[in-house]
Amino acid sequence: MNYQWYPGHMTKAKRMMQENIGLIDLVIELVDARIPLSSRNPDIDELGKNKYRLILLNKSDLADAGANRLWMEYFKKKGFHVLEINARSGQGMKSIQGVVREACREKIERDRKRGIKNRPIRAIVVGIPNVGKSTFINSFAGKACTKTGNKPGVTKGKQWIRMNRELELLDTPGILWPKFESEEVGRNLALIGSMNDEILQMTELAADLIAYLLKYYRAELAERYSMEDMDDMTTPLMVLAHVCENRKCYKKGQEADYEKASAIVMDDFRSGRIGRITLELPAEDMS
Repeated sequence: MNYQWYPGHMTKAKRMMQENIGLIDLVIELVDARIPLSSRNPDIDELGKNKYRLILLNKSDLADAGANRLWMEYFKKKGFHVLEINARSGQGMKSIQGVVREACREKIERDRKRGIKNRPIRAIVVGIPNVGKSTFINSFAGKACTKTGNKPGVTKGKQWIRMNRELELLDTPGILWPKFESEEVGRNLALIGSMNDEILQMTELAADLIAYLLKYYRAELAERYSMEDMDDMTTPLMVLAHVCENRKCYKKGQEADYEKASAIVMDDFRSGRIGRITLELPAEDMS
């Protein structure tokens, strides 16, 4: 399956970010904790060159707790400040202000020596579509400052938001990049919902997910869909057939409805109902 998706408004959004980066002290980058590397736009490192950096592992409650620890270590070794958060529930949000202060300590000290007082840190919030930027900003501010939605492309333009005396945030639309470096990256982005589902073959995508779960999260898969004969489940199609039976997914004439079963599996994964699942780990040569 071809996983490329780069609508025209993303080119405009990237240009807007480039035009405003000179005003910025800190780049706050949200990534999806289930795919921390695949959900990092490679353009951000170039854009944020010579800026202070903070990476937030959002939706960390949906990701494998052990994998979260590995990714925290990985990003710290790369020189980033990093936090695990769940913007929707508020987990980890109280720690952000302190980490922002720590990340921008040199700037704060420089301002102090120059006699500049009460100049807020200006941060840009960046990330791919559907990573939770607007939810993060609203949760951090404690009020609804931005539109939110469980689909890519809700934030259309830039907006400055005064969080408190110390911090101003520039919200930006979620942007992907024109060509993914591998099919695996594209597939991971499709799995978490960062692309428009309407352009994807969801049964094929669900089969890819099930193949991964059979390899790394068999127990979670078995428990979610009441698979007592898990040893006999060797292919994604066998699992989908079982889901059809377990969830009564039938077309007329009792024919198995694999599309409906695929939609159930995808929704269960994205909402965390299958369990805490991480789709990629730091490779040993990434350190």
